[in-house]
Amino acid sequence: MNIHEHQAKEVLKSFGAPVAKGVAITSLDQAEAAINALPGPLWVVKSQIHAGGRGKGKFIEKEAGEKGGVRLGFSKEQALEHVKAMFGRHLVTAQTSAAGKQVNRIYVEDGADIEKELYLSMLVDRETGRVAFVVSTEGGMDIEAVAHDTPEKILTISIDPATGVTAADAGKLSDALKLDGAAKADMNTLAPILYKAFTSKDMSMLEVNPLIVMKDGHLRVLDAKVSFDDNALAIKGRHDDILALRDTTEEDEKEIAAKEWDLAYVPLDGTIGCMVNGAGLAMATMDIIKLYGEEPANFCDVGGGAGKEKVAAAFKIIMQDPKVKGILVNIFGGIMKCDIIAEGVLAAVKETNLSVPLVVRLEGTNAEMGKKIIRESGLNVIPANDLDDAAQKIVAAIKGK
Repeated sequence: MNIHEHQAKEVLKSFGAPVAKGVAITSLDQAEAAINALPGPLWVVKSQIHAGGRGKGKFIEKEAGEKGGVRLGFSKEQALEHVKAMFGRHLVTAQTSAAGKQVNRIYVEDGADIEKELYLSMLVDRETGRVAFVVSTEGGMDIEAVAHDTPEKILTISIDPATGVTAADAGKLSDALKLDGAAKADMNTLAPILYKAFTSKDMSMLEVNPLIVMKDGHLRVLDAKVSFDDNALAIKGRHDDILALRDTTEEDEKEIAAKEWDLAYVPLDGTIGCMVNGAGLAMATMDIIKLYGEEPANFCDVGGGAGKEKVAAAFKIIMQDPKVKGILVNIFGGIMKCDIIAEGVLAAVKETNLSVPLVVRLEGTNAEMGKKIIRESGLNVIPANDLDDAAQKIVAAIKGK
């Protein structure tokens, strides 16, 4: 689950992290009071959507102007103009679709005198099985570009869970970020704060970009992006405070439905819907679709032990996407039995009155039984012998060949 920047900052602030004063608004009639609540002389007006790259983003509507989704107001009047220009508009960034995301809330924040911008994030390092800090002196930039062009400028520091963040760890972070004086002293405090927030709230990712050194020498969290482990959130009573921050208007209806069925579903921009069991098989399926000239419309993993109802639900979720021109079902039956998959797919086909081509590839446990069920169904389902055959058939089918 993701939350907005202003919510992430409130979570971090509750642990003692240094953040600027700010006010979130969810309607235009709150704007003036929010701006008046901050001292100035600089107001930072930030669109709040679940996507990165807001500052470089562009609004679809001409009324919003040419500036991005993060703007500076050098007077109360200018800050108010920025709020009015952005609120309700659709912001397109590198992490949104071409349709963008509607800005339904805005965060107005006190400005900061920035001396230096740094990058800091935290995640679970799968190689070490530990929480790790990832830092770079190249803050405020696209970290993927930094990793590609100058990977030596990104350093990873893993934390021993038995000790938490030690003085030595904080020292390594300061050295990596080239901090001294007040900023180095602040890191001795900030690193344990962020680690405690990350672990106690079961975060899966925490990104502070940029972490700034201000002209007075102190550190401040200027931007914050946080996501949480869905499995931890699913434990009743564990993180009710975090669940209360969920903004369903930012979530795709298909993703919400997928969570209800415990499906791994990620919408993409292509035309071929994919239903697969296993993340590795899903990636291979998407790759081979691209190999033959088309794009996947989703990542949908039904898991290893799905039943007929779950399979049918996954199929119907895929069909909700208007971009889908064809569907490829690629199942390798291990724990999951291919005859159960076949029954679930056919039930969904009947219920949704499927109008796009469907290719099904089944292999593994009860594969022949599953193929027989499909063959004898009388429905317009195209069988495939293997993954390569399946990909070629679904691409040909949506092209009318």
